[in-house]
Parts: sequence; structure tokens; C-alpha cells
Amino acid sequence: MASKPVWEQIGAGFVQHYYQQFDSDRTKLADLYTDASCLTWEGVGFQGHKAIMEKITSLPFQSIQHSITAQDHQPTPDSCVMSMVMGQLKADTDQVMGFQQTFLLKNADNKWICTNDMFRLALHNFGA
Repeated sequence: MASKPVWEQIGAGFVQHYYQQFDSDRTKLADLYTDASCLTWEGVGFQGHKAIMEKITSLPFQSIQHSITAQDHQPTPDSCVMSMVMGQLKADTDQVMGFQQTFLLKNADNKWICTNDMFRLALHNFGA
């Protein structure tokens, strides 16, 4: 059996690390973002390490658990890795909800960082 392409290994490793940190201690995500990083959370944009971490650490739940159901990774022409994640999450006593998240990863000083991050809950309002 052939090994996975390097971009899939990088993307899958990042995704595993990201959600382990998010679920256990969101403050540990700080090392994954830089001052040039961008986050779009439910349609609202945040730019820079400080703004992103303020958003992530201020989310209104005490506990969360992510379950990844699918992930896809692609190399980009500029040696980055794009990762798309689908899954479910459970925050506190809320019902389980679907989510999608996309990351653009870049190698900086032999460390993979997140330059772009987009998150959406998979909620639909078909009556609107």
C-alpha cells in the first residue's frame, strides 16, 4: 500500500492537532496563527493573531467535542496545503451540530501555521 502524499500527511496531522487542542484548551491554538492570519467565523472576519485568539477564547461554551467525518487536502501552487474538514461538534449540553472548516496552511520556519481559517456551522434555514 502506497503512503499518502506529503500534503495529505501534513493536512491530516494539522487537523488532528488543531481539534485536539481546540477541545482540550483553546489557548493552545495561539501558536498556529500569526499577525498575518485571517479567520472568518460564521461570516465575521478577524485578522491577526490577537483578534483571532480573542474570538476563539471568547466563544460561549465551557466544553466542546469535535468529531471529524471527512477531510480533504490539496497542495497549492505556492507550496501551501489547503484542508477542508466536515464533522460534528457538541458544545456543553447543546444538541450535536454539523460544521465545515477550511484551513490554508503555510510552512514558516519549519513549522506549519494557519494563514487562513473559515468556519461555518451546518445550519440551514429553509423557511427564510
